[in-house]
Amino acid sequence: MSKQSTTSKIKNMLKKYGLKGVNKAKRTPNHPKKSHMVLAKEGDKVKVIRFGEQGASTAGKPKAGESDKMKMKRKKFKSRHRRNIARGKMSAAWWANKEKW
Repeated sequence: MSKQSTTSKIKNMLKKYGLKGVNKAKRTPNHPKKSHMVLAKEGDKVKVIRFGEQGASTAGKPKAGESDKMKMKRKKFKSRHRRNIARGKMSAAWWANKEKW
């Protein structure tokens, strides 16, 4: 695929899904199952990825004075999904780890 057609394909996808840019996640509160989406790009590969359970109470980013329960919750998620997180930007687990955990 030529660079020109790849660029136009990306622009069309950004407009279609209402995204701000490539590799920038967006919340999807009206989606029935997934809480976020992103147009992931790595090299020449471009892919729409939906990730995160809608309504899940995730640990979020580490906070000062965080409870031990939330620390363990974050640690268990990262441990359970470490192989998929290691796959990089083209996996939903990587994005969930970045945005939600």
